[in-house]
Amino acid sequence: MRDVEPFVEGFHLDIMDGVFVPNISYGPVVVEAVRRVTSLPLHCHLMITSPAKYVAAFRAAGADSILVHIETLESPEEVFAAIRASGASVGLTLNPETPIQRALPWLPSIDELLIMSVHPGFGGQAFQPESLERVRLAAAHRDRAGRPVRISIDGGIGPENARRVIAAGADILVAGTSVFRAPNRREAVEAMRRGA
Repeated sequence: MRDVEPFVEGFHLDIMDGVFVPNISYGPVVVEAVRRVTSLPLHCHLMITSPAKYVAAFRAAGADSILVHIETLESPEEVFAAIRASGASVGLTLNPETPIQRALPWLPSIDELLIMSVHPGFGGQAFQPESLERVRLAAAHRDRAGRPVRISIDGGIGPENARRVIAAGADILVAGTSVFRAPNRREAVEAMRRGA
């Protein structure tokens, strides 16, 4: 992690509960440990059921932003309000099969829209090219509404597609496997920046 810290703007932490997604990752204790070793923003992506129950814990652990899945929310406005009240930025995430239209009513309430370009829960999946159109559509709605919402994309992101996803309208590229499994992580990050 420290070898890429000088070259990235933040760390995206995938929190998985084994229910919403098949895998289990880690909880607030690990986020707190990461917080102790970096001053960069920590973006906690809650791939979990009932995310509202855990907002306070992840914020206390050091999350700067908390991203929740629309697919898990019965009352989005309540969860967004809880995240904002905690002092964290509000992120809304969409799985690949979820229509972008489900997020549009919430653009005034969020700071970031995360578009999954793979099915969440497993690293190393291939980028789904149809995600580019989803990013374009989200960016067009965001721009027409004049909302300062950042659009991020997560899944299969690397040097080979960085230029295309940015051209489609993505502001933030979330990369895991293409960086952390690379022989030289710094070079992997720089290759994505060159692609951008």
